[in-house]
Amino acid sequence: MIKKQELSTQEAVTEAKRYLSNAKDILREKGAKEDGFYQDSKYVKMAGHTAYSGVLFALDHYFGKKTKGRKDVDWYKANLSQQDKKMLQTFVSVYELLHLVMAYDGVGDAEVVKLGFQRAEIIIDWVGLRSAA
Repeated sequence: MIKKQELSTQEAVTEAKRYLSNAKDILREKGAKEDGFYQDSKYVKMAGHTAYSGVLFALDHYFGKKTKGRKDVDWYKANLSQQDKKMLQTFVSVYELLHLVMAYDGVGDAEVVKLGFQRAEIIIDWVGLRSAA
C-alpha cells in the first residue's frame, strides 16, 4: 500500500479527484434526486463524507504529517491561514457543506451539494497548483 506522502503531487491530486468523482457517482446512482433534493439521506451522508475525505487527502499530501496527535479541522485551518486566507475561507465552506451539512445531517439540497463539490474542486486544484510551483 502506497502512503499519501509517497505519491507525487499529480498522483495525489488525481486520487483526491477520484474521491470527488466517487461522491458524485454515489448521488447519481443512489441519491434519488427529485425536485432539487436528494431523497435518500444515507447516500447524501456517504457522498458528503467521501468528497470531504478527498479534500483532506489532497491537503494531507500538501501539508505533510502533523507532529503530535491526530489532525483535526483546526489543524487544517491553521495551516491554510498561513498559506492563503482565501483558501482558508473556501475550506471552512467545504467543511460546513460537505462534512457537517451533508455527511452529518444528510441534507440533500442539490444546490448545496453542487456548491460543496465545486468548492472541493477548488481546493484540490489549488493543491495541484501550489505543489507544482
